[in-house]
Order: sequence, then C-alpha cells, then structure tokens
Amino acid sequence: MSTIRNIVLTTLLMASCALQADTLTIPGHYESDNGIALPQRGISMERVLSEFGEPIDRKAAVGEPPITEWDYGDFRVYFEFQTVLHSVNLKTMIMPQ
Repeated sequence: MSTIRNIVLTTLLMASCALQADTLTIPGHYESDNGIALPQRGISMERVLSEFGEPIDRKAAVGEPPITEWDYGDFRVYFEFQTVLHSVNLKTMIMPQ
C-alpha cells in the first residue's frame, strides 16, 4: 500500500512542478488590470516620452518636491522631479457619483 501511495505522491509532485509558469516583465512597463502598459516607477521623463509619446496634457509641477502630472487619456503618470513616481490606469478607477 505504501508503494502505491509513494507513486501517487510522486506523480502529484511532478504534475505540480509542470504547472508553474514564468512571467515576462519588460523594464519600464507593467501591465495594469485591463492590460494597458503603464510606465514603471523609477524611469525618467525622457524614457516615458520615447516609449509612450507626447501626453495629451501636461500639468505644471506643484509643491516641494515638485510633482508633475502627464495625462495620456487612458492613464496618468506622476513624476517627482524627472522620475516616475506612480502611474494610474483611469479605465479601472471607480469614480464617486
């Protein structure tokens, strides 16, 4: 009986190893909940421009440290100085009514 149990356990262990998958990440991007590629925290304004193009709107820097906001329609990017602080997917946000 223990031989059958060992065979079953070995088979289950081997099957669980086969079910693991790798996730591909592209530096400077991450996927939001609905699959929109967003700029990743820590990349530069220049890199955002080269990879995502010109934003629809740019808000002037506010506060100290200066926080700048770029609007791309489906998402917004917030910068601290010249570095991405946060990206927000506007399609997945729930707006209060």
